[in-house]
Amino acid sequence: MAAFLLGQVKIKNQELWQQYVKGVGESLAPYKAKVLLRGHWYKQLAGSSQFEQSVVIEFSSTEQLEHWYHSPTYQALIPLRDKAAEVHISSYSH
Repeated sequence: MAAFLLGQVKIKNQELWQQYVKGVGESLAPYKAKVLLRGHWYKQLAGSSQFEQSVVIEFSSTEQLEHWYHSPTYQALIPLRDKAAEVHISSYSH
């Protein structure tokens, strides 16, 4: 059963954010995860949001998503992420 990660982002430091994004891309490779969407906010159609960007990443299973998130490689990126942006991350299964 596929699993999806949704990240919503408000960037605080663009240079640090780019470093983080590069690291995330490298960390996903062993999990064969696929970035389905990485985009900038266009227009709020309903409700309100403080976020500027979103990302959707597909994993083969919730287990793979959890393994990636808790991996030493990704965990090492979290301090950089927190300096670079305010990020909300959610997981969904399909």
